[in-house]
Amino acid sequence: MVNFEPEPTKAAAFREELLRVIEPSGQEPGCLRMDVFESVRQPYVFAIHSEWTDEAAFELHSSLSHTTRFISAAGSLLGHRVEGLRLRQIGAGSATSKSYESA
Repeated sequence: MVNFEPEPTKAAAFREELLRVIEPSGQEPGCLRMDVFESVRQPYVFAIHSEWTDEAAFELHSSLSHTTRFISAAGSLLGHRVEGLRLRQIGAGSATSKSYESA
């Protein structure tokens, strides 16, 4: 999961960049799921949640041109550094654990 808080005057431009990167990312080999969110209670807060088959698929995603272009654009639109949480499910009644990695 990655949360984003763009500068208020740059939120619309950030939203466009976010929507632009989702389609090619979701079509990558190894991408199981790629979802984007916009907060309903906090203006100018966005998030990405993605699931990958394995670490190698996520690492490839991180190096592709659409991802690096997005990270570069985000750097000029956000008021903070892009930092994702790499998560592994350990609860919620699941009999098996899953890895959740975010872009």
